[in-house]
Amino acid sequence: MSELIKLLSGSAIEVNRIATELKERNIPAMVKDNLESAKVAGFGVPQNSVELYVNKTDAEKAANVVSEMNEA
Repeated sequence: MSELIKLLSGSAIEVNRIATELKERNIPAMVKDNLESAKVAGFGVPQNSVELYVNKTDAEKAANVVSEMNEA
């Protein structure tokens, strides 16, 4: 099993947009939505509590995709 590392955190919209782009480029990613988990548990967290994880082996490619998206 591959080791996952956190690529970034932000709003659900931002993280899901990047996760979709990574998927289109065949880079597997996992979204961890702490905001939704907190709502279910009955307490709050900051709005930017959505995290995006990628395999350690794909981290450099994924970071390049994020950089490209930020430049556009």
